[in-house]
Amino acid sequence: MAGRLIYLIGPSGSGKDSLLDAARTRLAERGCRIVRRIITRSAEAVGEAALGVSARQFADMEARDAFALSWHANGLSYGIPREIDDWLAAGQDVLVNGSRGHLQNTHLRYPDVLVLLLSVDQAVLRERLLKRGRESVSEIDQRLARNARFNEQLLAEDSAVHLLDNSGPLELTVERLLACINEQAPRA
Repeated sequence: MAGRLIYLIGPSGSGKDSLLDAARTRLAERGCRIVRRIITRSAEAVGEAALGVSARQFADMEARDAFALSWHANGLSYGIPREIDDWLAAGQDVLVNGSRGHLQNTHLRYPDVLVLLLSVDQAVLRERLLKRGRESVSEIDQRLARNARFNEQLLAEDSAVHLLDNSGPLELTVERLLACINEQAPRA
């Protein structure tokens, strides 16, 4: 039986990286791999534990068909290594930190994908983004407005998206993540 792609999406600051770090051991115990993304961001940049490459390196990798999925957003390029296809074929579940904007393409390539939308109360998200200090207050407010519209549209259009609230304690979100993955497990 093939493994399943689990596609975690959510706005910047929703806590995807924190959730993946907190759930890593428990996911591994159930045979689920968490994929390390490749991003055109320097290795010194604060954020997820991704492999940072130059724009040229990324373009070369993309030209060599090294990615199962790739997209460009917010001035950066993101790639999911092609080796996930081998893991899926071997029966392992694979969890990726994906992109809401790339979801339609992901559905085309992986029709049985399990999509998890990590949400956060807008006030909590605003505070997290302010603490990060990457954007101005005006840019954060614009991002929050876009996020609200995008999430409403996504949930209205795609009934297969499962919502995970990460406004409270991270341990509770880990439990919700694992429960959702177990509830949505394919039936033999």
